[in-house]
Formats: sequence, C-alpha cells, structure tokens
Amino acid sequence: MRVIIAAAGTAGHINPGIAIANKIKEEESNSQIIFLGTSRGLEKDLVSRAGYELKTIDAYGLSKKISIDSIKNLFKTYKGIGQANKIVKEFKPDIIIGTGGYICGAAILAGKKNNIPTILHESNALPGKAVRMLSKKVDKILLGFEDAVQKLDEKEKLVVTGTPVKIRDLNLSDKQKEQKLKQLAFSPNKPLILIFGGSQGAKRINDTVFEIIKQKLNNNYQIIWATGPTQYDNIVEQFKKENIDIETLIGVKVLPYIYNMEEIMNIASVLVCRSGAMTVTEISKLGKPAIFIPLPNVSENHQEYNARTLEKLSAARVILDSELNANILNENINSVISNRNNLEQMGINARLLSISNVEDRIYDEITKLVNK
Repeated sequence: MRVIIAAAGTAGHINPGIAIANKIKEEESNSQIIFLGTSRGLEKDLVSRAGYELKTIDAYGLSKKISIDSIKNLFKTYKGIGQANKIVKEFKPDIIIGTGGYICGAAILAGKKNNIPTILHESNALPGKAVRMLSKKVDKILLGFEDAVQKLDEKEKLVVTGTPVKIRDLNLSDKQKEQKLKQLAFSPNKPLILIFGGSQGAKRINDTVFEIIKQKLNNNYQIIWATGPTQYDNIVEQFKKENIDIETLIGVKVLPYIYNMEEIMNIASVLVCRSGAMTVTEISKLGKPAIFIPLPNVSENHQEYNARTLEKLSAARVILDSELNANILNENINSVISNRNNLEQMGINARLLSISNVEDRIYDEITKLVNK
C-alpha cells in the first residue's frame, strides 16, 4: 500500500498519524508511507524520529484578522495546494489520510483532484474547521469521540473508531501499585495526584499548584507534578524565595518532565490536567478519575468540549481556567478522593468512553477504501 499521511502542528495531530502509519506497516510491511507537513511544526522532529519521510509544503491556518501577513499566508497556502498536488502525482498513493492541522486541506484537495481515496481522522469531540470544511470532499471521516457525530452533517461518511494512543493499561494489582509508590518514596496510604499541563507545562496550573504546596493544603493527598521543562527553574526559584526546599518535601515530587508517564498514570489516583483529545482518550483507556482545566483560547474551545464528554459520564470534573485558584482546585481534589467508592465509580465511568482495538478499526476502514 502506498500512503500519504497529512499531519501538522501539534503532537495531538502528528502522533495519531504515526500510529496509523505503524499499524499499516505492521499489517503490510512492504507499504510505502510518506508524511505531508510543514517546516514549522513538530512534524519536522516527530516524523523523522518515527522513521518516516516528511515532504513539506506551504500551509497556514486561516486568520480571522485581515493583515498583510494573513494575506501573504493565504497566497502561500494557495501555492501549497499546488505543491501537494505535485507530490501526489509523483508518489501516486493508494490513499491519503489527514490526521489534523491546516495541512489537511491541501492534501485532501490534491487527492480529490487526482481521484485518490481520502480519509480524515478527527480526535476532538468538537470537529475542527478543517474537518467541517472538507467533509463534503473527503470519502470517510473517522472520529475519536461518539459526541462528534452530532456535530457533522455527512452521517454516511462517519465512523467512530477512537484515537490511537501510546499509553497502555498495565493492569497493576494493588500490591504492585503499593510497591511502585514506595519505590518513588510515596506512601501507599494516601492518594497520589498526578498534575501536568502538557509537554511544555501550563503556567496557570503551575501557579495554582505552587500555592497549594506553599499553603500546605495537600494534607490528604500526595502530589507528583510535572511543571514542563521551560518553567521548572522558575518554580524552583519561587520555592527558594519561600524558604522551601523541594528536595525535602514529603509526599510531593516536583519534576520538569515525567518520562515514565505510562507508569505514573497507572498508579495515580486522580489526574489534574488539560483536556486535549489525546489526554482525554488516555484517561478513559486507563479508567482514571480526572479534574480537567481546559486550555482556553484554543480553536473553538475544543478542549472544554473534550472535558465535558467525561464530565457528562460523572467521570471527571471541569474547572475553567478563569475560575482556577488554589482553594478551588484543593476543594475539588479533596471532594473526589473523600469517598473511595465514588473514586472507583468515576474510574469505571471513564472507561465507558474508551474504544478498544482502535488501530484495527482504523486499518479496516483504510483497506475498505483502498480495495473499493
């Protein structure tokens, strides 16, 4: 199978594309797969690390504001459609798959022009502009959440497959969790709260957690907190100004980044984090209670929509970024962990959103189109 995967911008767009590429290779080892992206996004690093070739074109998101730069970018994007068309003609793919970002428009239009089957994968509960604009032109739309179905008109093209993620449920026994907590110098007798704000951290969340620790509000729970590499040194300095040595804190670990995230997510009692599609999917797969603080000012507020999908199932709580402070977050954590039965039920409810055999479902839809 010859495949072009269009993915640009964030890891949330690129990683599902890589997972799909890996699945195709697993099933058909002689497949030829290239990625279509830009020279600006994370695809430049992530795609090459995954062992795939990246072809770059000019592509920019549509700006609501009219300016000289936005007009220039519009012309560059139009040029990018021609560049994508040239790549498609030269590579002659059996299928073109878009997993997110402004790159998808050029890829799908090129596919349509050359009579190549096309698929879009949408990870978010609220489909983005690109998916909605291209829904009439694409052959199939694969969705990460059931909630997304009602937001799109082309019902006959929609298939809920879920979103592929790397995190696995390790199915640890209580004894294994206890051993791992002890290895990390945590007590097995207090809930462990995992707090993170994405790979680069989130200042609003970091400031709030700093206040919780400074005010010693975390009496009933332990904290493992990933600040993000760029914010870690500043937070250490903030603690020093308060005469707090983070190395001597009991029941608290402050880290720039958590490299063994799969293990920590499996042993944590509650997760406090943003609500990108990948994170919400991972949490539902693991069956973990969560407190979501959706990232504001993102395209069409899709993070809040993602968070509400688990909140509706009584599997999560949502605190808006504008309402976040130390007391509110602390109260919500204490409320969630105060009743063990409720905590367990939240985890069970989270799994209701999880979809099994995601890669198999996606591969099945790909082969149906290719063999049509």
